[in-house]
Amino acid sequence: MNFVLKEEKGFTYVEKGEGEPLLLLHGLMGALSNWEKVIEEFSPHYKVIIPILPIYDMPILTTGVRALSKFVHKFIKFKKLTRVTLLGNSLGGHVGLIYVLSHPGYVKALVLTGSSGLYENAFGGSFPRRENYEFVKGKVEYTFYDPAVATKEMVDEVYANINDRPKVIRILAMAKSAIRHNMKADLRKITMPVALIWGRDDKITPPEVAVEFNQLLPNSYLYWVDKCGHAPMMERPEEFNKYLKVFLDKLKQ
Repeated sequence: MNFVLKEEKGFTYVEKGEGEPLLLLHGLMGALSNWEKVIEEFSPHYKVIIPILPIYDMPILTTGVRALSKFVHKFIKFKKLTRVTLLGNSLGGHVGLIYVLSHPGYVKALVLTGSSGLYENAFGGSFPRRENYEFVKGKVEYTFYDPAVATKEMVDEVYANINDRPKVIRILAMAKSAIRHNMKADLRKITMPVALIWGRDDKITPPEVAVEFNQLLPNSYLYWVDKCGHAPMMERPEEFNKYLKVFLDKLKQ
């Protein structure tokens, strides 16, 4: 990814463009590069910002989705952002949901894609064969409709992370925190516009999860991406960007 990482006041992030802010939150196993096509498409018209979420740097006792939401608030205040459109994939969507409930005044709209918060069928509570490269490769491929999207570089990174003991302890703590923190009872309180851009073949947060989000969020719009798994902005970036533009244009009306 040909974007410069900025490091300021303990935050590491990518920023490109000017205008209203789009703040992008990656998932548990995600990376800044997951959003590359979104940056390319929208930075001519928006200020696109992606912070690295400190999943591996938190004290183990405070590792969880609420702590990440607090981190996002510190980052937004540091950058002096207002009227943010918050985009989150997987765990990033979950963090976004918690954030808008706590700080609705900072956020104009929310975009969720493959978000946890209701249900997810991820790695589960452990990595029983984390030293088996082929097992890990299969798990990464499971994220996508087309397994070829799971590049060797991507698999190598996940394999390295889950075989690093301090990292895997935090990954598991974060995953368990997300499972415990079910959002069903709170979603009706989120009245801002919400776009749900969902892979119709998502096996981790299946289509029925998107339908339930759509039913529970009072001001939500559901967009389906065919032949697509858990990360539409990676697997079907043109379609993802098309629906994101439709939603952003709707906010201007």
